[in-house]
Amino acid sequence: MYVHGLLFEEERNLEKISETMNINYHQMQHFITESNWSARQLMDQVARDVSDALPKTKLTALIIDESGWSKKGDKSVGVGRQYCGNQGKVGNCQVAVFASLSNGDYSSLIDARLYLPEDWCNNPDRCDEAGIPEDERVFRTKAQLAWEIIEHQSGQVAFDFVSADGFYGNDAELARRIDESGHLYMLDIHSDQTIYLSRPELHVPPRKSAKGRAPEKLKATTPSMTVQEYLQTLPQEQWQKLTVRNTSKGVLSGLYHFTNVWIWNKAIDRIEPRLLVIRKTLTPKGEEEIKYSFTNADLERFTPQELAYMQAERFFVEHSIKESKQILGLDQFQTRKWNAWLHQVALNFLVSSFILKEKLLNKEEIPLLSAKDVKELVIFQLYKQMTDEQMYQKIIHRHIRRQRDINNAYLRQNPNLLK
Repeated sequence: MYVHGLLFEEERNLEKISETMNINYHQMQHFITESNWSARQLMDQVARDVSDALPKTKLTALIIDESGWSKKGDKSVGVGRQYCGNQGKVGNCQVAVFASLSNGDYSSLIDARLYLPEDWCNNPDRCDEAGIPEDERVFRTKAQLAWEIIEHQSGQVAFDFVSADGFYGNDAELARRIDESGHLYMLDIHSDQTIYLSRPELHVPPRKSAKGRAPEKLKATTPSMTVQEYLQTLPQEQWQKLTVRNTSKGVLSGLYHFTNVWIWNKAIDRIEPRLLVIRKTLTPKGEEEIKYSFTNADLERFTPQELAYMQAERFFVEHSIKESKQILGLDQFQTRKWNAWLHQVALNFLVSSFILKEKLLNKEEIPLLSAKDVKELVIFQLYKQMTDEQMYQKIIHRHIRRQRDINNAYLRQNPNLLK
Protein backbone atom coordinates (compact mmCIF):
# COMPACT_ATOMS: atom_id res chain seq x y z
CA MET A 1 0.00 0.00 0.00
CA TYR A 2 2.89 2.35 0.72
CA VAL A 3 4.48 1.87 -2.71
CA HIS A 4 1.07 2.26 -4.34
CA GLY A 5 0.87 5.55 -2.48
CA LEU A 6 4.28 6.64 -3.81
CA LEU A 7 2.95 6.26 -7.34
CA PHE A 8 -0.60 7.46 -6.81
CA GLU A 9 -0.19 10.44 -4.46
CA GLU A 10 1.54 13.73 -5.31
CA GLU A 11 2.28 14.45 -1.63
CA ARG A 12 4.25 11.46 -0.30
CA ASN A 13 4.11 12.04 3.44
CA LEU A 14 2.68 9.22 5.57
CA GLU A 15 -0.50 11.05 6.50
CA LYS A 16 -1.41 11.79 2.88
CA ILE A 17 -0.51 8.29 1.65
CA SER A 18 -2.59 6.72 4.43
CA GLU A 19 -5.53 8.95 3.58
CA THR A 20 -5.30 8.28 -0.16
CA MET A 21 -4.91 4.52 0.25
CA ASN A 22 -7.65 4.45 2.93
CA ILE A 23 -5.59 2.67 5.58
CA ASN A 24 -4.93 3.32 9.27
CA TYR A 25 -2.30 6.04 9.69
CA HIS A 26 -0.91 4.54 12.92
CA GLN A 27 -0.37 1.19 11.23
CA MET A 28 1.49 2.91 8.39
CA GLN A 29 3.51 4.96 10.90
CA HIS A 30 4.49 1.77 12.72
CA PHE A 31 5.44 0.00 9.47
CA ILE A 32 7.77 2.85 8.44
CA THR A 33 9.15 3.98 11.81
CA GLU A 34 9.08 1.09 14.30
CA SER A 35 8.76 -2.16 12.35
CA ASN A 36 11.99 -4.18 12.44
CA TRP A 37 12.23 -5.21 8.76
CA SER A 38 15.68 -4.47 7.34
CA ALA A 39 16.03 -1.54 4.98
CA ARG A 40 19.59 -2.66 4.22
CA GLN A 41 18.47 -6.13 3.13
CA LEU A 42 15.82 -4.60 0.86
CA MET A 43 18.33 -2.15 -0.68
CA ASP A 44 20.76 -5.00 -1.25
CA GLN A 45 18.07 -7.06 -2.97
CA VAL A 46 17.19 -4.06 -5.16
CA ALA A 47 20.89 -3.61 -6.01
CA ARG A 48 21.19 -7.24 -7.12
CA ASP A 49 17.97 -7.01 -9.14
CA VAL A 50 19.16 -3.85 -10.91
CA SER A 51 22.55 -5.46 -11.58
CA ASP A 52 20.87 -8.51 -13.12
CA ALA A 53 18.42 -6.42 -15.16
CA LEU A 54 20.83 -3.92 -16.71
CA PRO A 55 22.05 -4.68 -20.24
CA LYS A 56 25.73 -5.55 -20.51
CA THR A 57 26.29 -3.90 -23.88
CA LYS A 58 28.65 -1.27 -22.45
CA LEU A 59 30.80 -0.71 -19.37
CA THR A 60 28.68 -0.62 -16.21
CA ALA A 61 29.23 2.29 -13.82
CA LEU A 62 28.75 2.56 -10.07
CA ILE A 63 28.12 6.29 -9.79
CA ILE A 64 28.35 8.27 -6.54
CA ASP A 65 26.62 11.58 -5.92
CA GLU A 66 25.17 13.50 -3.02
CA SER A 67 21.83 15.25 -2.83
CA GLY A 68 20.03 17.33 -0.25
CA TRP A 69 16.58 18.70 0.45
CA SER A 70 15.30 21.51 2.63
CA LYS A 71 13.93 20.74 6.08
CA LYS A 72 12.33 22.90 8.73
CA GLY A 73 13.21 22.62 12.41
CA ASP A 74 15.95 20.54 14.04
CA LYS A 75 14.26 17.20 14.79
CA SER A 76 14.57 15.30 11.48
CA VAL A 77 17.56 12.94 11.63
CA GLY A 78 20.72 14.53 10.20
CA VAL A 79 19.14 17.94 9.60
CA GLY A 80 21.31 21.01 10.01
CA ARG A 81 22.73 24.09 8.35
CA GLN A 82 24.90 22.68 5.61
CA TYR A 83 25.51 23.02 1.89
CA CYS A 84 22.52 21.85 -0.14
CA GLY A 85 23.36 21.12 -3.76
CA ASN A 86 19.89 21.54 -5.20
CA GLN A 87 19.65 24.97 -3.54
CA GLY A 88 23.22 25.90 -4.43
CA LYS A 89 23.78 27.40 -0.99
CA VAL A 90 23.96 26.67 2.73
CA GLY A 91 20.56 26.03 4.27
CA ASN A 92 18.69 23.91 6.80
CA CYS A 93 18.56 20.53 5.10
CA GLN A 94 19.27 16.80 5.11
CA VAL A 95 22.04 15.47 2.86
CA ALA A 96 22.74 11.91 1.75
CA VAL A 97 25.31 10.17 -0.43
CA PHE A 98 23.67 8.05 -3.15
CA ALA A 99 24.86 5.44 -5.62
CA SER A 100 23.31 4.36 -8.89
CA LEU A 101 24.18 1.48 -11.18
CA SER A 102 24.23 2.52 -14.82
CA ASN A 103 24.81 0.97 -18.23
CA GLY A 104 24.35 3.09 -21.33
CA ASP A 105 21.10 5.03 -21.02
CA TYR A 106 19.69 2.94 -18.16
CA SER A 107 20.25 3.62 -14.48
CA SER A 108 18.64 3.16 -11.07
CA LEU A 109 19.55 4.07 -7.48
CA ILE A 110 20.80 1.15 -5.38
CA ASP A 111 22.37 2.56 -2.19
CA ALA A 112 22.25 5.58 0.13
CA ARG A 113 23.96 6.73 3.32
CA LEU A 114 22.57 9.63 5.34
CA TYR A 115 25.23 12.21 6.21
CA LEU A 116 25.35 13.04 9.92
CA PRO A 117 27.02 16.40 10.72
CA GLU A 118 29.51 16.43 13.61
CA ASP A 119 27.11 18.26 15.94
CA TRP A 120 24.75 15.29 15.62
CA CYS A 121 27.45 12.70 16.31
CA ASN A 122 28.60 14.66 19.37
CA ASN A 123 25.11 14.85 20.89
CA PRO A 124 24.08 11.46 22.40
CA ASP A 125 20.66 12.72 23.54
CA ARG A 126 19.80 13.92 20.05
CA CYS A 127 20.97 10.61 18.56
CA ASP A 128 18.89 8.68 21.10
CA GLU A 129 15.80 10.69 20.24
CA ALA A 130 16.28 10.00 16.51
CA GLY A 131 16.96 6.30 17.10
CA ILE A 132 20.44 6.33 15.54
CA PRO A 133 22.29 3.05 16.24
CA GLU A 134 25.46 3.32 18.34
CA ASP A 135 27.77 2.23 15.50
CA GLU A 136 26.38 4.95 13.21
CA ARG A 137 27.19 7.83 15.58
CA VAL A 138 30.81 8.12 14.43
CA PHE A 139 31.34 11.13 12.20
CA ARG A 140 32.06 10.20 8.57
CA THR A 141 32.87 12.58 5.76
CA LYS A 142 30.90 12.26 2.55
CA ALA A 143 33.98 10.76 0.88
CA GLN A 144 34.12 8.13 3.63
CA LEU A 145 30.43 7.34 3.10
CA ALA A 146 31.14 7.04 -0.63
CA TRP A 147 33.90 4.52 0.11
CA GLU A 148 31.56 2.52 2.38
CA ILE A 149 29.10 2.27 -0.50
CA ILE A 150 31.79 1.21 -3.00
CA GLU A 151 33.21 -1.38 -0.60
CA HIS A 152 29.75 -2.75 0.22
CA GLN A 153 28.58 -2.97 -3.39
CA SER A 154 31.83 -4.60 -4.52
CA GLY A 155 30.69 -7.81 -2.90
CA GLN A 156 27.26 -8.07 -4.48
CA VAL A 157 26.86 -6.27 -7.83
CA ALA A 158 28.84 -6.20 -11.07
CA PHE A 159 30.37 -2.91 -12.21
CA ASP A 160 33.33 -1.98 -14.39
CA PHE A 161 34.24 1.42 -12.98
CA VAL A 162 33.38 3.98 -10.31
CA SER A 163 32.35 7.52 -11.19
CA ALA A 164 31.74 10.66 -9.11
CA ASP A 165 31.83 14.45 -9.36
CA GLY A 166 34.64 16.84 -8.44
CA PHE A 167 33.83 16.87 -4.73
CA TYR A 168 34.90 13.21 -4.56
CA GLY A 169 37.44 13.36 -7.39
CA ASN A 170 39.54 15.91 -5.56
CA ASP A 171 39.85 13.52 -2.61
CA ALA A 172 43.12 11.70 -3.39
CA GLU A 173 42.57 9.17 -0.60
CA LEU A 174 39.26 8.02 -2.06
CA ALA A 175 40.90 7.50 -5.46
CA ARG A 176 43.76 5.58 -3.80
CA ARG A 177 41.35 3.29 -1.98
CA ILE A 178 39.39 2.56 -5.15
CA ASP A 179 42.60 1.84 -7.06
CA GLU A 180 43.99 -0.45 -4.34
CA SER A 181 40.70 -2.37 -4.25
CA GLY A 182 41.28 -3.30 -7.90
CA HIS A 183 38.55 -1.09 -9.39
CA LEU A 184 38.75 1.42 -12.20
CA TYR A 185 37.59 4.96 -11.53
CA MET A 186 36.66 8.01 -13.59
CA LEU A 187 36.37 10.90 -11.15
CA ASP A 188 35.68 14.50 -12.10
CA ILE A 189 38.04 17.10 -10.61
CA HIS A 190 37.94 20.85 -10.07
CA SER A 191 39.73 23.28 -12.35
CA ASP A 192 42.17 24.25 -9.57
CA GLN A 193 43.44 20.67 -9.08
CA THR A 194 47.26 20.70 -9.00
CA ILE A 195 49.21 18.39 -11.31
CA TYR A 196 52.81 17.64 -12.32
CA LEU A 197 53.67 16.98 -15.96
CA SER A 198 56.75 14.94 -14.99
CA ARG A 199 57.13 12.77 -11.94
CA PRO A 200 58.62 14.82 -9.07
CA GLU A 201 60.57 13.61 -6.08
CA LEU A 202 59.68 14.79 -2.59
CA HIS A 203 62.46 16.12 -0.41
CA VAL A 204 63.18 18.45 2.49
CA PRO A 205 65.24 21.38 1.11
CA PRO A 206 68.72 21.83 2.60
CA ARG A 207 69.28 24.56 5.13
CA LYS A 208 70.38 27.81 3.46
CA SER A 209 71.96 29.44 6.52
CA ALA A 210 72.83 28.76 10.15
CA LYS A 211 70.17 31.21 11.30
CA GLY A 212 66.53 30.36 11.80
CA ARG A 213 64.76 27.02 11.77
CA ALA A 214 65.86 24.19 9.57
CA PRO A 215 63.35 23.36 6.78
CA GLU A 216 60.91 20.62 7.72
CA LYS A 217 58.25 20.66 5.01
CA LEU A 218 58.55 18.47 1.95
CA LYS A 219 58.84 20.10 -1.44
CA ALA A 220 58.56 18.72 -4.97
CA THR A 221 61.54 18.76 -7.30
CA THR A 222 59.48 19.84 -10.33
CA PRO A 223 57.03 22.74 -10.70
CA SER A 224 53.28 22.17 -10.51
CA MET A 225 50.34 23.81 -12.26
CA THR A 226 46.57 23.60 -12.12
CA VAL A 227 44.63 21.66 -14.75
CA GLN A 228 43.10 24.95 -15.88
CA GLU A 229 46.58 26.41 -16.42
CA TYR A 230 47.58 23.26 -18.31
CA LEU A 231 44.53 23.65 -20.55
CA GLN A 232 45.77 27.08 -21.67
CA THR A 233 49.01 25.52 -23.00
CA LEU A 234 47.32 23.02 -25.36
CA PRO A 235 47.51 23.67 -29.11
CA GLN A 236 44.61 22.70 -31.38
CA GLU A 237 46.35 19.58 -32.71
CA GLN A 238 46.40 18.09 -29.18
CA TRP A 239 42.61 17.60 -29.28
CA GLN A 240 40.53 14.87 -30.90
CA LYS A 241 36.81 14.95 -31.62
CA LEU A 242 34.75 12.09 -30.22
CA THR A 243 31.03 11.33 -30.30
CA VAL A 244 29.77 9.76 -27.07
CA ARG A 245 26.04 9.05 -27.41
CA ASN A 246 22.71 10.32 -28.65
CA THR A 247 20.70 12.41 -26.20
CA SER A 248 17.30 14.11 -26.16
CA LYS A 249 19.13 17.38 -26.92
CA GLY A 250 21.17 16.07 -29.84
CA VAL A 251 24.44 14.21 -30.23
CA LEU A 252 26.81 14.48 -27.26
CA SER A 253 30.23 15.07 -28.79
CA GLY A 254 33.25 17.10 -27.86
CA LEU A 255 36.96 17.70 -28.17
CA TYR A 256 39.04 15.45 -25.91
CA HIS A 257 42.59 15.53 -24.63
CA PHE A 258 44.32 12.73 -22.69
CA THR A 259 47.67 12.94 -20.92
CA ASN A 260 49.55 11.20 -18.10
CA VAL A 261 50.19 13.38 -15.06
CA TRP A 262 51.15 12.99 -11.40
CA ILE A 263 49.64 14.37 -8.20
CA TRP A 264 50.93 14.79 -4.68
CA ASN A 265 48.68 12.90 -2.29
CA LYS A 266 49.42 14.99 0.78
CA ALA A 267 47.41 12.74 3.10
CA ILE A 268 50.19 10.15 2.85
CA ASP A 269 52.93 12.26 1.14
CA ARG A 270 53.07 10.09 -1.94
CA ILE A 271 53.36 10.91 -5.65
CA GLU A 272 50.67 9.07 -7.62
CA PRO A 273 50.02 8.74 -11.37
CA ARG A 274 46.78 9.74 -13.07
CA LEU A 275 45.45 9.90 -16.61
CA LEU A 276 43.98 13.37 -17.07
CA VAL A 277 40.89 13.56 -19.32
CA ILE A 278 39.74 16.98 -20.54
CA ARG A 279 36.57 17.52 -22.56
CA LYS A 280 35.45 20.68 -24.35
CA THR A 281 31.80 20.91 -25.44
CA LEU A 282 29.40 23.64 -26.50
CA THR A 283 26.23 24.28 -24.52
CA PRO A 284 22.91 24.84 -26.37
CA LYS A 285 23.61 28.57 -25.90
CA GLY A 286 26.93 28.23 -27.72
CA GLU A 287 29.07 28.63 -24.59
CA GLU A 288 32.19 26.50 -24.12
CA GLU A 289 32.03 24.02 -21.25
CA ILE A 290 35.15 22.34 -19.87
CA LYS A 291 35.17 19.11 -17.88
CA TYR A 292 38.25 17.66 -16.15
CA SER A 293 38.58 14.10 -14.83
CA PHE A 294 41.17 11.76 -13.36
CA THR A 295 41.21 8.03 -14.08
CA ASN A 296 43.45 5.07 -13.31
CA ALA A 297 42.58 3.60 -16.72
CA ASP A 298 45.14 3.85 -19.49
CA LEU A 299 45.10 4.23 -23.27
CA GLU A 300 46.70 0.83 -23.78
CA ARG A 301 43.70 -1.04 -22.33
CA PHE A 302 40.91 1.39 -23.19
CA THR A 303 40.13 3.32 -26.35
CA PRO A 304 39.58 7.10 -26.27
CA GLN A 305 35.93 6.36 -27.12
CA GLU A 306 35.55 4.15 -24.03
CA LEU A 307 37.17 6.75 -21.79
CA ALA A 308 34.88 9.45 -23.20
CA TYR A 309 31.88 7.20 -22.48
CA MET A 310 33.08 6.60 -18.91
CA GLN A 311 33.46 10.34 -18.30
CA ALA A 312 29.97 11.13 -19.64
CA GLU A 313 28.13 8.40 -17.71
CA ARG A 314 27.98 10.42 -14.47
CA PHE A 315 24.94 12.27 -15.87
CA PHE A 316 22.75 9.27 -15.07
CA VAL A 317 23.04 9.38 -11.28
CA GLU A 318 21.75 12.96 -11.41
CA HIS A 319 18.94 11.78 -13.66
CA SER A 320 18.08 8.91 -11.29
CA ILE A 321 17.97 11.22 -8.26
CA LYS A 322 15.83 13.70 -10.16
CA GLU A 323 13.37 10.95 -11.18
CA SER A 324 13.18 9.62 -7.62
CA LYS A 325 12.43 13.10 -6.30
CA GLN A 326 9.98 14.28 -8.96
CA ILE A 327 8.16 11.01 -9.62
CA LEU A 328 8.42 9.24 -6.26
CA GLY A 329 8.91 12.05 -3.71
CA LEU A 330 12.38 11.10 -2.45
CA ASP A 331 12.67 14.60 -0.93
CA GLN A 332 9.24 14.65 0.72
CA PHE A 333 9.81 12.44 3.79
CA GLN A 334 8.46 14.02 6.98
CA THR A 335 9.45 11.33 9.45
CA ARG A 336 12.15 12.17 11.99
CA LYS A 337 13.87 8.92 12.90
CA TRP A 338 16.82 7.04 11.45
CA ASN A 339 14.92 3.82 10.81
CA ALA A 340 12.05 5.64 9.11
CA TRP A 341 14.39 7.49 6.75
CA LEU A 342 16.11 4.25 5.70
CA HIS A 343 12.81 2.40 5.25
CA GLN A 344 11.39 5.11 3.02
CA VAL A 345 14.56 5.33 0.90
CA ALA A 346 14.63 1.54 0.46
CA LEU A 347 10.99 1.46 -0.66
CA ASN A 348 11.62 4.38 -3.01
CA PHE A 349 14.48 2.41 -4.59
CA LEU A 350 12.23 -0.64 -4.89
CA VAL A 351 9.75 1.31 -7.03
CA SER A 352 12.60 2.88 -9.04
CA SER A 353 13.92 -0.59 -9.88
CA PHE A 354 10.45 -1.63 -11.04
CA ILE A 355 10.34 1.42 -13.33
CA LEU A 356 13.77 0.53 -14.73
CA LYS A 357 12.63 -3.01 -15.50
CA GLU A 358 9.53 -1.70 -17.30
CA LYS A 359 11.70 0.59 -19.45
CA LEU A 360 13.97 -2.34 -20.34
CA LEU A 361 11.06 -4.70 -21.00
CA ASN A 362 9.50 -2.26 -23.45
CA LYS A 363 12.61 -0.58 -24.93
CA GLU A 364 12.11 -2.03 -28.44
CA GLU A 365 8.42 -1.14 -28.77
CA ILE A 366 8.37 2.03 -26.63
CA PRO A 367 11.91 3.48 -26.62
CA LEU A 368 10.81 6.81 -25.10
CA LEU A 369 9.05 5.25 -22.10
CA SER A 370 9.69 7.46 -19.07
CA ALA A 371 9.24 7.10 -15.32
CA LYS A 372 6.24 9.42 -15.55
CA ASP A 373 4.70 7.18 -18.22
CA VAL A 374 5.17 4.06 -16.09
CA LYS A 375 3.69 5.80 -13.07
CA GLU A 376 0.57 6.87 -14.99
CA LEU A 377 0.12 3.44 -16.57
CA VAL A 378 0.30 1.74 -13.15
CA ILE A 379 -2.23 4.18 -11.71
CA PHE A 380 -4.45 3.55 -14.72
CA GLN A 381 -4.28 -0.23 -14.29
CA LEU A 382 -5.07 0.00 -10.57
CA TYR A 383 -7.66 2.76 -10.68
CA LYS A 384 -9.08 3.05 -14.19
CA GLN A 385 -10.46 6.55 -14.64
CA MET A 386 -10.53 6.51 -18.44
CA THR A 387 -10.78 3.98 -21.26
CA ASP A 388 -7.79 2.00 -22.48
CA GLU A 389 -7.83 3.99 -25.72
CA GLN A 390 -7.81 7.34 -23.88
CA MET A 391 -4.91 6.28 -21.69
CA TYR A 392 -2.75 5.01 -24.54
CA GLN A 393 -3.52 8.06 -26.68
CA LYS A 394 -2.38 10.27 -23.80
CA ILE A 395 0.97 8.44 -23.67
CA ILE A 396 1.33 8.40 -27.48
CA HIS A 397 0.74 12.16 -27.77
CA ARG A 398 3.33 12.79 -25.05
CA HIS A 399 5.86 10.65 -26.95
CA ILE A 400 5.09 12.46 -30.21
CA ARG A 401 5.87 15.78 -28.49
CA ARG A 402 9.02 14.33 -26.94
CA GLN A 403 10.21 12.94 -30.30
CA ARG A 404 9.48 16.29 -31.96
CA ASP A 405 11.67 18.05 -29.39
CA ILE A 406 14.45 15.49 -29.96
CA ASN A 407 14.23 15.93 -33.75
CA ASN A 408 14.39 19.72 -33.42
CA ALA A 409 17.51 19.43 -31.25
CA TYR A 410 19.25 17.31 -33.89
CA LEU A 411 18.18 19.70 -36.68
CA ARG A 412 19.65 22.65 -34.78
CA GLN A 413 22.93 20.72 -34.56
CA ASN A 414 22.87 19.70 -38.24
CA PRO A 415 20.61 21.82 -40.52
CA ASN A 416 21.73 19.68 -43.51
CA LEU A 417 19.47 16.88 -42.26
CA LEU A 418 16.55 18.83 -43.76
CA LYS A 419 18.01 18.16 -47.21
